[in-house]
Amino acid sequence: MVLHDTITYLEMLARPREARVPLPAGKLALMRAENCTVSFYRYIYNAVGEPWLWYERRLFDDRALAALITRPTIEIFVLYVGGVPAGFFELDTAVPRETKLCYFGLVPDFIGRGYGPYLLQAVIDRAWTARPIDRLWLHTSTFDHPKALPTYQRAGFVVYARRPVSFEDPRLSGILPRHLTHRLLPALDR
Repeated sequence: MVLHDTITYLEMLARPREARVPLPAGKLALMRAENCTVSFYRYIYNAVGEPWLWYERRLFDDRALAALITRPTIEIFVLYVGGVPAGFFELDTAVPRETKLCYFGLVPDFIGRGYGPYLLQAVIDRAWTARPIDRLWLHTSTFDHPKALPTYQRAGFVVYARRPVSFEDPRLSGILPRHLTHRLLPALDR
């Protein structure tokens, strides 16, 4: 089964000057995952992304994934709530004067509790203060959380392009579990 998607590209060309996002309740820690292990990366990537059909990094074998996530231009930050990994973001600073937000999201148990805007503010702060940039950009998918696009836009990102794409359902090939359901897809026969 072929899935049809729209990728929306957004950018921020200056650090926003709006009011800060309030600190959500709970004991919070945002830590950079220095020398992130492949096993931890797979855990957090899968825990955050599986409900939204993230599958691309599952295609990497351990060696290739280790080479990618340990590049000096890759930064991975993990949000902990009460000591539990609640979400993460990954930045790529390889291109001079710009930063790409590669991945961003929360573990489903932490969605809807105010952590998303807080974590996105951390992305913005890190991107604009870590080094001089002229652009912070990302892309989102039709299959991402329904509040993803409006959350990015409220934070100050502006849509600059959209692109239709099609891909084979990763549940059928075993990349993602067959039992996985998504708001935009019918359940597969087991």
